Amino acid sequence: MTSTLQWFKSSYSNDSGGECVEIATCPHTIHIRDSKNPGGAVVTVSDVAWSAFLATPTPFPEKV
Repeated sequence: MTSTLQWFKSSYSNDSGGECVEIATCPHTIHIRDSKNPGGAVVTVSDVAWSAFLATPTPFPEKV
């Protein structure tokens, strides 16, 4: 099934091996994978869980 999904890379991802996350959306589920390993594990969450995750404030560490 994951081969038919349309994947989108996170705007926070970069090409230097950092945070490389891709998501694919369906009507009621969000699929998440590591863009460096597209054939690896895929985490699937409900659209409700994804919305709650995005709405959760996250403190960013201060740059030194």
